[in-house]
Amino acid sequence: MGKAPKKKNLADKVRKAKAASEIKNNPFEVKINRKKFDVLGRKSKHDVGLPGVSRSKAINKRKETLLKEYKQKNKSNKFIDRRLGEYDAKMTPEDKILQRFAIERQRSHGKRDVYNLNEEEELTHYGQSLAEIEKFNDTVGSDDESEEKGLLSAELTASHFGGGGGLLRKKTSGGEQEDEQGGQKAKSRQELIEELIQKSKQEKRERQVQKEEAQELTEKLDQDWKSIQALMVKKTPKAEHVDKPEEKAKPEEYDMMVRELGFEMKAQPSEKMKTPEELAKEEKEKLQKLEADRLRRMMGDEDGASVQSQVHMSADDLNDGFVLDKNDKKTLAYQDGKWNIEEETEDDKEEEGETGEEEGSEAEGENEEDDDDVEEEEEEGSGEDEDGHSDLESEQESENEENDEEEEASSSRQQQTLSREELKAQQEAAKAELPYTFTAPESYEDLKDLLHGHTPDNQRLIMARTQKCNHPSLAAGNKPKLQKLVGFLMEYMGELATRSPPELCTIDKLIPELYALCQMFPEAAGKSMQSILGDAAHSMEEAVEVKGHAAFPTLDMLVYLKVTALLFPTSDFRHPVTTPALLFISQTLTKCPVRSLQDLTSGLVLCCLAVEYVSFSKRFLPELINFLSGTLHLVVQDKASTGCMVVPPFRLSGKYSDLLVLSNSESCSSWSKKNLPLSATQQLELENDLNKDHYRLNCLSTCLDLVKRCCLLYKDLTSFTHIFQPIRTLLSKHLCSQMLPSPLQELHSEILDAISSASVTHTRLVFEKKKPIPLKLFTPKIVEVLDYGKKRGSTREEREKERLKHKYKKEFKGALREIRKDSRFLAREKLNEVMNRDAERKRKVKELLGSLATQEGEWKALKRKKRT
Repeated sequence: MGKAPKKKNLADKVRKAKAASEIKNNPFEVKINRKKFDVLGRKSKHDVGLPGVSRSKAINKRKETLLKEYKQKNKSNKFIDRRLGEYDAKMTPEDKILQRFAIERQRSHGKRDVYNLNEEEELTHYGQSLAEIEKFNDTVGSDDESEEKGLLSAELTASHFGGGGGLLRKKTSGGEQEDEQGGQKAKSRQELIEELIQKSKQEKRERQVQKEEAQELTEKLDQDWKSIQALMVKKTPKAEHVDKPEEKAKPEEYDMMVRELGFEMKAQPSEKMKTPEELAKEEKEKLQKLEADRLRRMMGDEDGASVQSQVHMSADDLNDGFVLDKNDKKTLAYQDGKWNIEEETEDDKEEEGETGEEEGSEAEGENEEDDDDVEEEEEEGSGEDEDGHSDLESEQESENEENDEEEEASSSRQQQTLSREELKAQQEAAKAELPYTFTAPESYEDLKDLLHGHTPDNQRLIMARTQKCNHPSLAAGNKPKLQKLVGFLMEYMGELATRSPPELCTIDKLIPELYALCQMFPEAAGKSMQSILGDAAHSMEEAVEVKGHAAFPTLDMLVYLKVTALLFPTSDFRHPVTTPALLFISQTLTKCPVRSLQDLTSGLVLCCLAVEYVSFSKRFLPELINFLSGTLHLVVQDKASTGCMVVPPFRLSGKYSDLLVLSNSESCSSWSKKNLPLSATQQLELENDLNKDHYRLNCLSTCLDLVKRCCLLYKDLTSFTHIFQPIRTLLSKHLCSQMLPSPLQELHSEILDAISSASVTHTRLVFEKKKPIPLKLFTPKIVEVLDYGKKRGSTREEREKERLKHKYKKEFKGALREIRKDSRFLAREKLNEVMNRDAERKRKVKELLGSLATQEGEWKALKRKKRT
């Protein structure tokens, strides 16, 4: 049963093979693609053959082209034969050899004859023939002593470089002559070498004697010249210098230009601009040095710069490190066409005149100089004994020094007592001094501990030094530390604002350091401020949902809004920090009701911030104008006669509608203008009615000032008069300027003038001018149609365009089809390679396992044999 399928498969294979052979031999199975007519320039695609012939041809073509490229891919060892006629099948081997030989002869002939000249011309160099110069018959004609020493005699050359042959030849020839003359004994080689050495030494001594004689003659001539030189120098008396000044020769223009070029200032290279990383490194090194100095003073060590250590100099010291840094170069200038050189003093001229005498008397004073040298050495020895650094001391001198040391010890004790007091005071001053280096705080508590107990100036200094010591370019972990410091510093500023009383001075001192951090890490500062603004906005929305209204923000939030305007740009159309801050201000001015003077102060502060935010962009804020007009409503006592509508957060009537109405009109006379304190937003305590009236007038002054600034800000708006019409009505009809103090009367009149001076130009609203849209026409489009639906009404260009589109689509589809076939062919070849490689590997593994099994069997058989 198990063998039946195998027989069936064999039968199928045999039957298929017979069918294939029958197809090959059957002429009726041959496929012939007939073509109607031949077209010039068109490739013929009509194949004749059995089914599958065209496919096999395509596969063979891909094997010859694509498969070759695939196998030669990423291979650089391709050998290309570039010889003449190598790939030309029409040329015979004899023609190839002849043409190659001719080309080689032409190349060599061309190279030789490039610089080939006529043989009749004789080339010369400075009148000498090049043929004679090339013989290298150059004779050395130098008389220099150093060159004479380098010359070798013929005998020496023959003896040393001739292998001794010269001496032997000389020996043989000399011996023959001596034998012929008198039969004397011939000299040996050793004797000849000794004679040669003696001869060379004698020549050397003669040259040395000649050199010494020449040197003596030169010195004698120098001494004679010095003795004569004193007679040649004419010394003019001092009186002649005063009476008859020497007339200096006027320098020529060329000499003046040369001297100017020699004495003019040369260009000095400017210092290289330092990078921020280099500057940060220098700042850190400077702070570390100052901190080390402070710690040393705190420990009581003396200042190393003030104590000069006495350097010991031995008697054998030659003082080689002496350098004379003296610039004797005089400056040159011209005045009225003459040299403006500093006149030499009379003493200098006398010294110049005496140089000849001094030089002439050098020979006579040599003995005196020797005596002076001896005296100087004695003085130096005594000086060394006084310093206590001499190497040999007598017993008497040591006893005297012991007495001196006792006296010095007694005097130094008194100085030491004074220095101890000074050192103690210096230690206390160093302990009280602020450290110069700080580590970046890792948490908010670390920052509070770092700044606790310091004055505002010292806190600013601590933050500045912390930034310098932990600059991002100095270490890899400094950047995240300073990024955390931005959030910690903002949180610390908020805490300072919530204290009672608020430490606004410290906040003012810390803002520049926060600005520096914001410039360094804008993204971290933006995220920190966004989180603060987001928390405040969410808390306000929750309060509005629960209570229906929200309280004005506290002082810390007002500080954050002010800091936002300082750190980030407010003129952008949309900004990730300032836009949410402006929206928060607008919502606060709308949703927070005014129920006290403290709330009104917070609202006016927010109005000041809003004006600051829109001062550059001039963006219109209706909430700002609404709050200012509502504040002016609080001043009017009879609100029913105003005829103006009051918008929240204000009310037309009620308990809090008369917050700015004065209790006594006489309080205006004693009022003086003051700015509203920021601390009033957190806590406001007014003792009596007079103080309350003064504070109300301060609020009114701030409100009028803001209205004036808004008038100047929005004066270019087309609806300016319409926006400020309620404010104008309140100021002109219901808020009489006569009842106000003189500063407020000036503001009152300036606002009315600014509003009335604006031009009232209201343009009518009209539609934009544009062409009317035509109605749809239902006229049919007639297209000529002929030959069973084919379009014939198009132009020639359109028909050509359609033909090109059709051809492009056809070619594109054909290209895609060929690419797919190529990719399938390559995939199939790659798969065959992988399968062949795997089969080869399996075969080798089987062979190895078989060989190992045979070896194991042989080893076991051998082991069994040994046991038996």
